[in-house]
Amino acid sequence: MSEPIGAIIVAAGQGSRFRQVAGADKDKLLADCTGRDGVTVHSVIEQVLVNLPASLDKRVLVTTEDRPQVIRMAKAYGCEIVLIESTGMGDSIAAGVAACSQLSGWLIVLGDMPFILPSSIEQVLVGIADDSISVPVHEGSYGHPVGFGRTFGPALMALTGDHGAKPLFASARVVEVAVDDRGVLWDVDVPEALVFA
Repeated sequence: MSEPIGAIIVAAGQGSRFRQVAGADKDKLLADCTGRDGVTVHSVIEQVLVNLPASLDKRVLVTTEDRPQVIRMAKAYGCEIVLIESTGMGDSIAAGVAACSQLSGWLIVLGDMPFILPSSIEQVLVGIADDSISVPVHEGSYGHPVGFGRTFGPALMALTGDHGAKPLFASARVVEVAVDDRGVLWDVDVPEALVFA
């Protein structure tokens, strides 16, 4: 799709499961993880940003104001910052899409999924069309990031609370993008998940 697409990086959740194990003061987005190359070490959020294709027209990171390091990192990678008070997934998606509602589509990227191959993200982008949802599929399971065409803008901006965009799949044309990439299913919920194996 040659129309302008923006990435909405959802990074407002507090990562309570991670903090229960690592300590209350440990932000999983700032935890170090080794990239898929087995060598490069970045924080989780930086690895997510590194993986995003240069072809994206806009990058919007949605987070809370108590994350100055995440905000600085995102700005260094060319992101516009949207601050919200809620930590809910739906509120985050709605705020991010509203910040760039003029675009032709949005790629919803989770801030705690650092192991997605850039090639998988590119394939999802190719699948975005005005009236469809593009989703990576690995071994029969839907993963992330998920691309939404222009038609879904109002529904995305109407999301609230903790509920993400999954309900939109029910009445949509879903383009399943088969990828050989376990990274599309791998989120960092607990410290052990910082090592991709």
